[in-house]
Amino acid sequence: MEPIISVRGLGKTYAGGFTALKNVDLDIRRGEIFALLGPNGAGKTTLISIICGIVNPTGGSVTAAGHDIIRDFRAARSAIGLVPQELATDSFESVWATVNFSRGLFGKAPNPAYIEKLLRQLSLWEKKDSRIMALSGGMKRRVMIAKALSHEPGILFLDEPTAGVDVELRKDMWEMVRGLRESGVTIILTTHYIEEAEEMADRIGVINRGELVLVDDKHSLMQKMGEKELSLQLPAALDRVPESLSDLPLSLSEDGTQLVYRFDIKSSDTGIAELLRRLNTANIEFRDLHTRESSLEEIFVGLVRGAREEKAESLTKETQE
Repeated sequence: MEPIISVRGLGKTYAGGFTALKNVDLDIRRGEIFALLGPNGAGKTTLISIICGIVNPTGGSVTAAGHDIIRDFRAARSAIGLVPQELATDSFESVWATVNFSRGLFGKAPNPAYIEKLLRQLSLWEKKDSRIMALSGGMKRRVMIAKALSHEPGILFLDEPTAGVDVELRKDMWEMVRGLRESGVTIILTTHYIEEAEEMADRIGVINRGELVLVDDKHSLMQKMGEKELSLQLPAALDRVPESLSDLPLSLSEDGTQLVYRFDIKSSDTGIAELLRRLNTANIEFRDLHTRESSLEEIFVGLVRGAREEKAESLTKETQE
């Protein structure tokens, strides 16, 4: 099946010389939820802005719903709905008025029945006559989604959709996004939250310093991200990890006073019980222990390093052949 969005060799360098995107290739499948993960400044918003026709690329090509975003801008843009990270709405307008107006901006004929259905789907119908300024932050974000969907696009971009939203409302948003996908909308979201990508996405892409370093199925990528550490504080420093424990994923701190055991939190058997048994057999005591999950920054660094090492290894093999 032809992808609904196809990005080839996309690059963006700003006038000051900063390169925001470097030769990005990406296909988004029709009907999927695709999550784009990356730290601040990685290029997520620039990528979205180019696809949506807000920023001009320096090089490469993009098609949306079969339309080139530059040569056939109007048709491409009409296939896309965009919910930006910032809440930008006319505070004095009613919900009904602002959503209707957004539909008209795309040259769509009035369709009160569709707008009613949309507002009901987003739990906004009871607020249709309310001024936006009187709504909560979560409701305002729903209005932004209604505006983005007012012209009936098949593609919806959500740029940090739950930024500043509390945990309970975040879960409501997840349910809403899944409902939109079930109605046939292809959804691309950017997020800092790994749990958000894990909860909603079918596939996940990781972007760092303008490069798309990895695109993978959610379950495969979550396994790589699910690492946790168990740190054991030793009463006396060790010179090295004992030979009897060398087959375990153990490392020793530089000062020798801490053993670090890495394990997969999603595994049915973390191996911790076996570790503690073997430490006892080896007569290794510890004063304290604590666990720590990998930070988002560490995950990104690890993924980027792994992707680069894999690329370097591939190039080395090609050269040798």
